[in-house]
Amino acid sequence: MKTPILGASYVARSVNAANDRCVNLFPEVVAEGGKEPAFLQRAPGLKPITLTVSGSPTATLSNGPIRGLHVYGGKLYVVTADSPATLPYPQTKLWEVNGNYTATLRGTVSTDVGTGQVTMADNGTQLFLACGDAAGTSYIYNNSTTAFAEITDPDFPGASSVGFIDGYFVFSEPNSQKLWVTALLDGTSVDPLDFASAEGAPDDILSVLVSNREVWVFGTFTTEVWYNAGGPDFPLERISGAFNELGCAAQYSVQKLANKVFWLGRNAQGQGIVYVSNGYIGTRISTHAVEYAIQSYSRMDDAISMVYQQDGHQFYILTFPTAGKTWVYDLATGRWHERAGWVASAFTRHRANCMAGYNGKIIVGDYLNGKLYELDLNTYADDGDTQRWLRTWRALPTGQNNLKRTAQHNLQLDCEAGVGLVTGQGSDPQVMLRWSDDGGHTWSNEHWRSMGQIGETGQRVIWRRLGMTLKLRDRVYEISGTDPVKIAIMGAELQASATNA
Repeated sequence: MKTPILGASYVARSVNAANDRCVNLFPEVVAEGGKEPAFLQRAPGLKPITLTVSGSPTATLSNGPIRGLHVYGGKLYVVTADSPATLPYPQTKLWEVNGNYTATLRGTVSTDVGTGQVTMADNGTQLFLACGDAAGTSYIYNNSTTAFAEITDPDFPGASSVGFIDGYFVFSEPNSQKLWVTALLDGTSVDPLDFASAEGAPDDILSVLVSNREVWVFGTFTTEVWYNAGGPDFPLERISGAFNELGCAAQYSVQKLANKVFWLGRNAQGQGIVYVSNGYIGTRISTHAVEYAIQSYSRMDDAISMVYQQDGHQFYILTFPTAGKTWVYDLATGRWHERAGWVASAFTRHRANCMAGYNGKIIVGDYLNGKLYELDLNTYADDGDTQRWLRTWRALPTGQNNLKRTAQHNLQLDCEAGVGLVTGQGSDPQVMLRWSDDGGHTWSNEHWRSMGQIGETGQRVIWRRLGMTLKLRDRVYEISGTDPVKIAIMGAELQASATNA
């Protein structure tokens, strides 16, 4: 019988109820003519980009995190920070990277502005950087004059987040209900009267996001949507009926993708649900299992998000730095999976700290070491480090376990074989199998099988004599691998015999 290996991540509060994990794998639906209706393929790896600085090649721009990426004027702008361990303050810098990946330093922030995310927006000439510190320190870079300077207008109250609409930079004042705009096409100038308050509820603004020429204003417990009404005193007005008693649980969880807005939500009743906009209303897209995982973390307010599109899949990525976890929602399938690094024999958060589409590639900034990568489906490692993939699933389809013992004779993996490399690790790629007969509380030893050396496309990946289910008369299988080779799993066939016990 076909065992239900295809699917997404869903680990319930009780693993006895559901214990499906999908790590560094994601499902793709086969529209027609396929062997199976879907298959699992390996998540992209991180391919290092060699940069040129002052005429010399380099792999890194700093010894700390990449804090932000933004594309405008045909250039990629990179915000880096140095590690607090080496400097009194994490020195933040702005780099301009051209299509040949030559990096030019365009400015240095002179004060401590933290190590979190930097939000950016541009008006075609000026780039506005909201540095993310408590004071709302912000800078402007002008690509016509190459001037880089802090916004020092005495009427500028600081910015916690920034967007751009119809010639105006629009930003939120830290720890307030105030929404501001700068002068038209000039981010360095702020009129002291160019603000309004999001007063539908008395919560502070966490973040602003401009989508489809509308400004989404996220409070801690509510959301409002504004538009450019062209008013003589203040250009923005609330859209009637676009008030939502659903706020934001993490400032940097807000993203736009496919003409929709995504965020990690919170309201007066609770928090930890992921939403997507449906008109001006938030529609839940997280599952109970994802919500259980998120709400178990010690912090969710530090969540950061990224979006990208590759091979027609559009992904919303949500990383929890303190918890060390990364969740990914695929709009193509409406399913969640996990992305992870592999450090000291344990899964960690994914290395990506920010992303941008540039030069025909998906560019990724590392949260550790100031490196840039290409997110590449033909790369099967993370900057040369091991990328481990894993899938767990229940042996029997939903509703078919009659709580009697079964003899598990053999399990055959339907996968693309013969993908081994010529030499080195991966020349004889291995798949590891183990199983649990108590829902996933305890596990067997690993059992290794070859996926075939290069060209051995007829290799069968099969495990035999898998024993009898005991205890709960239930079995969960897990397969995993670390070899840097292509992974494509179409299904699995299980031969099992029922007993009367």
